[in-house]
Amino acid sequence: MPRMLLPLFFLAASCNPIYAQSASPEASGVTLHAGTRLVVVDVVVTDRNKNPVHNLKASDFRLLEDNTTQKIQHFDEHTGGAVGAEPEAAPAMPPGYFTNYSPVPAGSSINILLLDTLNTPVTDQEYVKDQIRKFLKDAKPGAPIAIFGLTTRLSLLQSFTADPELLKAAINKKNNAFSALLDNPVTGGPVEKLSDDFAVFAASSLSPQAATANLPAIHFVQQGEALQAVDKGKLRAQYTLDAINQLGRYLAGMPGRKNLIWFSGSFPIDIMPGGPVNAPAGSFDSLEHEFRETANLLAKGQVAVYPIDARGALISQVGDVSQSGAKYDHDLTAFAQDQLGFHEQTMSENSTMLRMAEETGGKAFLANNDLAGAVTQAIATGSNYYTLAYTPSDPHWNGGFRQIRVKLEQQGVTLAYRRGYFADDPAAPSKSGHPITAVMTVPEQAGNPMHLAMMRGAPDPSQITLKVRVLPNGDKAEAKPVKGNTVSASSRSKGPYRSYAVDIAADPQAVSFTKAADGVYHSYLQFLTYVYDEDGRLINSVDNVVRANLPPAAYARVLAGGVPFRQEVSVPVKGDYTLRIGLHDLTGNRVGAVEVPVATVRNLPPVPALTATAGELTK
Repeated sequence: MPRMLLPLFFLAASCNPIYAQSASPEASGVTLHAGTRLVVVDVVVTDRNKNPVHNLKASDFRLLEDNTTQKIQHFDEHTGGAVGAEPEAAPAMPPGYFTNYSPVPAGSSINILLLDTLNTPVTDQEYVKDQIRKFLKDAKPGAPIAIFGLTTRLSLLQSFTADPELLKAAINKKNNAFSALLDNPVTGGPVEKLSDDFAVFAASSLSPQAATANLPAIHFVQQGEALQAVDKGKLRAQYTLDAINQLGRYLAGMPGRKNLIWFSGSFPIDIMPGGPVNAPAGSFDSLEHEFRETANLLAKGQVAVYPIDARGALISQVGDVSQSGAKYDHDLTAFAQDQLGFHEQTMSENSTMLRMAEETGGKAFLANNDLAGAVTQAIATGSNYYTLAYTPSDPHWNGGFRQIRVKLEQQGVTLAYRRGYFADDPAAPSKSGHPITAVMTVPEQAGNPMHLAMMRGAPDPSQITLKVRVLPNGDKAEAKPVKGNTVSASSRSKGPYRSYAVDIAADPQAVSFTKAADGVYHSYLQFLTYVYDEDGRLINSVDNVVRANLPPAAYARVLAGGVPFRQEVSVPVKGDYTLRIGLHDLTGNRVGAVEVPVATVRNLPPVPALTATAGELTK
């Protein structure tokens, strides 16, 4: 059984869920008391000229949940981010200490630019970058911005900063990505298919009888092309959903409103609850849980989505000079069919963008070449809002979707706010579909939240704030990994190995504890450490699933010092390696993770001997 660690001073971080069961002061001014479950709703109010409306009172608003009026228990107005506000400096960490805590200015909304190259043609990607440069050149100092990129995975290009030079550098460093999952990765327009060429050849070179005889072959090719298009669509939908899920978990531990400004050339999936999902045929069943989870993450994290069509004012490219147009010579209806298909696809994508914005309290920007102006408007409206909080009159947390409506007596104004949430019981076991008796350890096993949280280079999820200490376990090399380690079957790395002690302290306010009748507090946790080589291959891993049984005195120590655990992991002596350290609360389905380059701890003094424990965590 792994040893426990010394009590470590814990870095407290504010959490801002849709509801909470423990006392936690919020940057927005909301205080959640023990036993309460507050629903937090941010409302943007603008006049006819799209300017924010200020100085409203709680009595001006009427808030309804499933058509039942709710009592507003907390009300606060936010009037833009502080000018030139940089995130507070993270506390200085001693050598060997790391955390996933991301400081942000208190009381300010924060903004995230997502450059979606997975779903955007190369030509539109360059236009997006030019427009962001224009925005940064003309923008006044304001609330902090972070920049993410999406290919087949999500990557953090620049952490939160108000420094325009750092933001420009991140944009300039981001290379355009060729998305093989788009039909036309360069321009996004239609492409001539093999079945079209086959049909043209049959119509122009064969006798009518021969052309008719070749129809089954043409249909066979068309079916293959259709299946390939569906498979590409499924992959784009999965990668996109994974990215938004990761963003939701990354932002979960940060207080206040988050404005997700999402640049994309197409939106392959509708991630909002309570309506149709425009995922490719046959893909929804496998993604159903992740849909629900992602929608809830956005709701709990106060994330408003601002989709921006990277294509700007879009015109049909059907029959343009990049195509021969030969098929239209032999099929008089083909041109009209392709034009109809283009407009139907555009309408579907626009509908998805509008719905995402409406359901989360954001705004969609369509058919607009001024992308820089769209960013300015999104940040301005998203920085001026009212926070309303209430305890639902319906006490039954049965997992159903609850609709939220906000009304204002004042005429001539527009309200933007999220339109509902899933009423999942935070005290109930996770419904992730993965039994906690068979917890997954390999990151390729999709569906488990740790599949995304433990990816090398992924943004650190902050649902559970962690403080981690990593130190060598002595100076001697070992021929084999320490007991409890699992070397990857595909790993080409061999010994000798060096052992490292990984000491973890987790925010107890973010971990689900259940108090039994005898006064003992119980939780069910999974601690993971992965070793990756410089090429991103999994080399070694250690996985411990732990049942914590804490008497009152031990629980009090955990509240003061963090949820403690120690793992020992072996790393090959030769080569460059990275540790990915994570915690999964198997009851509340919350996660936290930290990434540590081994080079930063390799030459530190060995870990001191343990002399005490901070409570008894038992398997």
